[in-house]
Amino acid sequence: MDQADIPALLSRLASDEDAARKMAVFKLQSSINDPAFADVFISSGGLVILRRLIMTTGGNTLAYSLQSLSRLLEVDMGWDIFEGVGAGELVERVVELVVTNPLVNILRGAMSILVGVVGHQPGQGNKERGAGVPGTFGFRALKPAVAVYPQFFELVIQQLQSADHALCANALGLINALVRDAVVNDVASGTVAAAGGTTKGGAAGSGGGGGGGEDWSKFIKRLQDLGLIKAVYNLLQSSSLQDLAHPLLEFQGLTKVLLRKWREVRVDLERPEHRRALKGLHLASAPDRRHVNGVAGGVVVPIPPQEDGSGAGQSAATRKTSRKHNPEKWRRLGFETESPAAEFETAGFLGMMDLTDYVRKNEDGFQKLLLEQSTHPLNERCPVARASLAVTMILYDHFEVDKSDLEDIRGYLALNDGKNNDRLFKPLLLQWSRLHTAGLHAFFRMWKATGAQREDFDKVAELVRILIEQVVGQASRTKDVLEVEDDLQEYDAGRLRELQMELLELSFEDQWGTHLFQVREELKHEALSFVKEQRIRCLLQGSWFTKPMSRNNNAHSRENSYQKRRLYQPWRYAKLSHNRRYLHYADFPERLSYDPGLEALTEKIDLSTISSVVSNVSAPNETEPVADPDAVDSPATNSTTSRHGAQVHKPTTKITIYSFVEDIPNNSPESVAGNSTSAVAATSNGEPKEQPILTLFPLNHSLASEWLDGLLMLLNQTPITAETNKLVTLVSEYGLKIRLLNVRLEQMYAGPVPGAGVVPSREGLDEDYYYEI
Repeated sequence: MDQADIPALLSRLASDEDAARKMAVFKLQSSINDPAFADVFISSGGLVILRRLIMTTGGNTLAYSLQSLSRLLEVDMGWDIFEGVGAGELVERVVELVVTNPLVNILRGAMSILVGVVGHQPGQGNKERGAGVPGTFGFRALKPAVAVYPQFFELVIQQLQSADHALCANALGLINALVRDAVVNDVASGTVAAAGGTTKGGAAGSGGGGGGGEDWSKFIKRLQDLGLIKAVYNLLQSSSLQDLAHPLLEFQGLTKVLLRKWREVRVDLERPEHRRALKGLHLASAPDRRHVNGVAGGVVVPIPPQEDGSGAGQSAATRKTSRKHNPEKWRRLGFETESPAAEFETAGFLGMMDLTDYVRKNEDGFQKLLLEQSTHPLNERCPVARASLAVTMILYDHFEVDKSDLEDIRGYLALNDGKNNDRLFKPLLLQWSRLHTAGLHAFFRMWKATGAQREDFDKVAELVRILIEQVVGQASRTKDVLEVEDDLQEYDAGRLRELQMELLELSFEDQWGTHLFQVREELKHEALSFVKEQRIRCLLQGSWFTKPMSRNNNAHSRENSYQKRRLYQPWRYAKLSHNRRYLHYADFPERLSYDPGLEALTEKIDLSTISSVVSNVSAPNETEPVADPDAVDSPATNSTTSRHGAQVHKPTTKITIYSFVEDIPNNSPESVAGNSTSAVAATSNGEPKEQPILTLFPLNHSLASEWLDGLLMLLNQTPITAETNKLVTLVSEYGLKIRLLNVRLEQMYAGPVPGAGVVPSREGLDEDYYYEI
């Protein structure tokens, strides 16, 4: 619509005919977001007519009027409509529509206008004509209307369950604006009372009053009691993220703002609210149980009454004195000193809220835990209060609460492809209280499982940090909080220690990458030498091998099959000489009950003459050819009988040793075995061929790995089997972990510790010990 048409448009907007007004305002909503058009519209008195339409009309005309005003405010113009006489009536009218009107198109426009009113800051807009009257905008603008319609907040939160995503987004945007203005300007005082709100201090995530005028916490508590957290949590886990991304990310950011603000509140015993919270902790611990009839180390010791009856009175006096002057009043709860306020320095009032919330919801368990801890020596007791504060800070760091919410929105704009929602949207952030409780229970479990003592507190806290990162950090966006709680409670402590070692190694990689590479290379060389010696000692010990009968299909051989069967010896024993220069072997008709010595092994091979060692050990699935039909069925052949009576070899493993020789006699063991017929290679100038001189058939894959890699290492070659390489890696990795265990955190950040590296004395110890791997 052209600017020249504005006078005619205003005339139709002021018409008494509903149809003319409806058509005119319908056209207005599509043009008013043009700043040039809006400027002429405002200067021509259009705001007065638009206000009249909102105050008096209904149906689609009202919906179009609300949409027009909403789009005008989006270009930061038209704020004068909320100033002067009747401004409060307009706001009250919009609030009334939110409370009483069921039409979605009217609710969308009304909530969008309220978002602008609450979020607007007078005097900062470029189009603003005046500084405005204090209280005209922001949270204060809604106070009179909310007093008239106290169910306003409840109905706004109900719209978060609407099937209309635009209405749902506007409702959440309105809540975000109210929360941000209340927290930043602390202007919620009075509104909560008007809306029927109640205050309950000291509950984590429930807005426990920080004291000293922090009335915003009461407003937050009111919204949470109305089901705000549950509603937004469901939205964060829903499939409608694309339509609600910006208000959800803003709410997530506001949650971080609230957590930061609660942490920044210093615990001060001068404040009555803080004193009451600490006193509630003490009373919830059931201190009378510990001091009834006297206590010795947590065990109740009855004091019998005296003959004159003074015993009972003395016991009562003792109980009264003990309650008043208990020297371990706060240390019994897990504080380090008897001045607990100072120990909230890091976690602030947020830490107190989490601790009091845990105690309030788990009072019986809290008392039983303290009674159980009182039976242990002081050094072995789990400090409950310190553990709670540690879990608070672990969650605080995990969710990056100090990170600006604007960074989340920029991240969404950069990764708006639907595949990174789990990285940006954190529904579990809204379940802070439940995660704290589950994390605290995990802390108690780790303390007990590891047998920790007081000086191990930081180590247990680090385990819990890794647990939170592993379970909460890797939880998908749609994973229910109940499943997360179960995972935190059931996660294996041994697996946690493995993760801790892996993370330690990764951190060392980042800081000491070059040094670690050198250490790894050194340890790998040492491990290779160690495994080489182990493999060679297997050869020195000697082993039994099978010796299958050769395959020979000529007629002469078949005629002499009986003689071959009689001469066939299916077992072979091989052993390396003590000087590691010769490989001795011999064939036997049966496997002996003992290992023969070198003097019984009639054949030997000079290792210096070996040219290569070939095997199929690394490919154990290769199949062997069908054996000779006349082969003898024996354990060495590992064969089965076919339906024609022929013996068929199963896939087997063999190691073949080659050497450069001029000729192999026909009566040599390899000639008898039929292995001298295939030369591997021949030189072009007629030099000797490389031919097999010995073939070994190991009984199993492990034996094959030992002998193949042992022979290769004797020839100063690299091992090739997966089993040997796995063993080398295992030895080198254990060596690295042992070296890493010798490095302390103090050495990483504060230099060497005096006395570090001193070998402890073994005085009073014997040799009755073992290593557990």
